[in-house]
Amino acid sequence: MTAAVGNAPIQFAPTASQLEMAYSVCRSIARATAKNFYYGFMVLPRRKRNALSAVYAFMRHCDDIADDTTLSRDDRQNRLAEWLDKVHRALAAQSTDDPVLLALVDTQRTYRIPIGLLDQLAFGTAADLDYSQPENPGDAVLVAGLPTARYQTFEELRQYCYGVASVVGLVCIKIFGYRDPAAEPLAERCGLAFQLTNIIRDVKEDVGMGRLYFPQEDLAQCGLSAADLAAPRIDLARVRPLLALEARRALDCYRAGEELIPLVNEDSQPALWVLITIYRRLLEKIIAQQYDVFGERVQLGVREKLTVMGKGILKRLL
Repeated sequence: MTAAVGNAPIQFAPTASQLEMAYSVCRSIARATAKNFYYGFMVLPRRKRNALSAVYAFMRHCDDIADDTTLSRDDRQNRLAEWLDKVHRALAAQSTDDPVLLALVDTQRTYRIPIGLLDQLAFGTAADLDYSQPENPGDAVLVAGLPTARYQTFEELRQYCYGVASVVGLVCIKIFGYRDPAAEPLAERCGLAFQLTNIIRDVKEDVGMGRLYFPQEDLAQCGLSAADLAAPRIDLARVRPLLALEARRALDCYRAGEELIPLVNEDSQPALWVLITIYRRLLEKIIAQQYDVFGERVQLGVREKLTVMGKGILKRLL
């Protein structure tokens, strides 16, 4: 035996029972917090449901670090870097007892998910750290009251959406399975549709945290300033054209999602249909309510989502 072989580190390999426990933890995390996404998970075959739950649990941990307002921005960045270091060590077959990492590594190997995509998922959750509240509470009030447009153009917003949503779509189709490379740009646009829907729905909450995602060029086109979205009483008639502009872009991207469905493996098509249908109906509900997203949070009820999921299950059975 050569010295090189004799000194080779022993690669960690979890047992079947360890993996089952790990995936069970990830499914519990997804069930508790995934909301809209979990309804799509439920339509997948068990092995793919487990895989998406593992990816979601990994992203959830990244999000929790990035959103921890008890920590400074630097501390959050350091915690995220430490978490990614643990991820990379687990992916290199070093021992871990973290159930999320056990499941994530198994998923990454099974579906050959590029490690770079997992890194981008983590970096995407850190994209809003620049929007973190200042250390001085008085400054935080100013930021919350008078947000500034972070992006000058829609192309800049698109790049943000790529990191926080389109990459998710690229990882999902790795698990769904596909052969035609045309699926990749369609998955990116589908993720953009989801994120634009979130931005429209959450504008009140985001502005309250000093975050304004609408590009400056879109504000100017609609004759608005950031202050118009932070006013104590929103003039919906003035703001509506801006929201409608972004909604038209989202609806156009949802058509890319429809083109994507037949390109993924047949056993995953119903789940993708459920995800797209739930998010598109959320946007359609916002449009039907004349873009009034400044009062009660607009969302689909559990019964509506269960109905969509039931149709997805029928599609899979048929």
